[in-house]
Amino acid sequence: MSDIRPLENADIPAVAGLFQKIFRNSNQAAPPALVDYLRRLYLEAPGYDPEIAPLVHVNDSGCISGFVGVNALPMSYNGRRLRAAICGSLMVEGRDSDPMAGARLLKAFLAGPQDLSFSETASEVSTQMWTRLRGTVLPQYSLDWIRVLRPASFALDLVARRIGPARALHPLARAFDERHRGKMRRGDLRWSAVPKEGNLPGTLQVEDVDAGSFADLFAPLTRQYAVQPAWAEGQFACILRDAIEKPEFGEPRFVAVKTRTAAPVGAFFYHLKPGGTARVLQLLSLPGQAGPVLDCLIDHAAARGAVAVRGRTQPALLEAMMGRRIGFVHAASTVVHSREEELVDAFRHARGFVNGLAGEHWSRLIGGSFDN
Repeated sequence: MSDIRPLENADIPAVAGLFQKIFRNSNQAAPPALVDYLRRLYLEAPGYDPEIAPLVHVNDSGCISGFVGVNALPMSYNGRRLRAAICGSLMVEGRDSDPMAGARLLKAFLAGPQDLSFSETASEVSTQMWTRLRGTVLPQYSLDWIRVLRPASFALDLVARRIGPARALHPLARAFDERHRGKMRRGDLRWSAVPKEGNLPGTLQVEDVDAGSFADLFAPLTRQYAVQPAWAEGQFACILRDAIEKPEFGEPRFVAVKTRTAAPVGAFFYHLKPGGTARVLQLLSLPGQAGPVLDCLIDHAAARGAVAVRGRTQPALLEAMMGRRIGFVHAASTVVHSREEELVDAFRHARGFVNGLAGEHWSRLIGGSFDN
């Protein structure tokens, strides 16, 4: 008889093996670094709540054949404390023999004691399961955005991921991009590139900061949201440490955006490899300042050699992107579930803060490395 129960420490090697096979497409044994990280992420991290725990599916043979990753996240709603839960990796092996195992795992998770459940990486199959269980898809939170900065280098970077020798053409691509951008005037808007001179708003200044300074800006720049994180002690610092370690995406950059009088109006955090796409994990801004802060982000990444900038939408950011030659793709959905309709309404009306550091993309499971 199959069973669903909370994750235990002894289950971690089996869960790591599932992750290795399903998400890393490898039949090799899970590296010890992955086993250790999953143990820390799901059972030892600050904010761990044994009542809002990851779940495993045990098949008829007594083997672990499914898993749903869960992280507790204290939040607040207009000052009221909430117990929220982030639904991460949902994976099932042998779905042909038990096609409903994934649905049962998700149902068991949503039946937990949390006030609010959400995921920002729901696949099409997972999204269907969420909606059947009275979950709500949030379209304004569910798009990836991309702004091309250097067209030839961007196209070559895409090709080189599949055809390695194509990287030999990088000098030609860089030369084309420098000439193309050099012909653009300040303020020109094109889908293909941004001007070499840049478009930094004259009333703002950008300042590279450390992770601690960025963390200090988080609360002031998100206080306008009705639903927002209320981190447990040590939780946000732990999340930032993990978020920094994404070697597949490059070096981390923390930047504050301030007025001439040094008043903060925004901040952003992204990773960049030389000649690659800047991967934005978080952009924060005061109300009405998302557009200028976005311009600062694009200029900052372009000045450091990024070929494009890519990130995840939030409602205020999505509105600011109109007219800035930014494209959108749908790779995964952000979904939310609650027995309190007013909490769901807060997200429907763009008054809830999720995605990025208040979500799943900070985890080292996305962009991290465990093979060394």
